[in-house]
Amino acid sequence: MVKILLVDDNQDFLDILKQGLSEHEVFLASNGLEGVETYKKVMPDVVVMDLKMPVMDGIRATKEILKINPSAIIVGGTAYTELQKDLFDAGAMFVLIKPFSIDSIEKIIEKYVLKKRPKTGYYK
Repeated sequence: MVKILLVDDNQDFLDILKQGLSEHEVFLASNGLEGVETYKKVMPDVVVMDLKMPVMDGIRATKEILKINPSAIIVGGTAYTELQKDLFDAGAMFVLIKPFSIDSIEKIIEKYVLKKRPKTGYYK
């Protein structure tokens, strides 16, 4: 099971993502500041970060999370295609343009989280 932090000020969007990612442990935050605080508490494997939010935007929140964990996997999500470079510059590993699919998040999880985890079990 992968821990995913979803940070977005659109509650309907969060609910859809959470439902689509239900096989994982999903945490929600409605603004960047709440996202940073939640990150500190749960240390998720992946963060999906909106760009424009109240209290603290996604760019500042991304930078704050990377101060906590420089190897954090942060996926930016925005409808503002002209601002995607700002998310990359802040340190996002990927930027998905809204509306994006659950499958696009699953592919990132598969490639960058699950494939790096050691196999567990007994070997003969």
